[in-house]
Amino acid sequence: MGQYFTSKHRRLLNELGGSIFDLTAGICGQATYMQPILDRILTVNLILSTVIFYVAARIYVLPRLGQIRPKTILIPILLLHSLRHLGLMFLMRGAIYPGMPPEFAYPAAIGDFITALLAFTAMPAVAKDLLAGRTLVWIFNVFGTVDLIAAITLTTLYNAPIYMGAAYWIPAFWVPALLVTHYITFIVLTRYKLGASK
Repeated sequence: MGQYFTSKHRRLLNELGGSIFDLTAGICGQATYMQPILDRILTVNLILSTVIFYVAARIYVLPRLGQIRPKTILIPILLLHSLRHLGLMFLMRGAIYPGMPPEFAYPAAIGDFITALLAFTAMPAVAKDLLAGRTLVWIFNVFGTVDLIAAITLTTLYNAPIYMGAAYWIPAFWVPALLVTHYITFIVLTRYKLGASK
């Protein structure tokens, strides 16, 4: 009786093993076929993260813009963008995989670094309510926005996401936050006067 069940179980396991092997082979085959689609997951991450950051801004920031001094909104945004020097990691081995297209890496890294300098330069003028503050924020915001749009475009054109490596979090998480804060900055610049009490 025990031998009967052992043989029966062995046969079932062999059949199950064969089925699992066939299923695994099928999935691997589908994964190979679908790889070009899977390589575009970064686009999905970027869009969804941007939507989430925008919803957060709609709930916590935008309704309060008229109640808070503009510099109280702008200084944290300028601090955040001052960290864009981290975009230089697109040029560093270990942070990216070999083969990263230089047509994307250099413009993205240098553009982020310049934006970081512009944001950091604008901060003291905004904090001190200087007239130059508004102009400096406009320069930072326009340049920084164009830099992000260019980087997103170059990422797509040169298929850079598959070489991101550890730097993947920049476009998947950080760029959406930067896009939304650029949007908030444009609203502050066009609707409110810097240095005015609210």
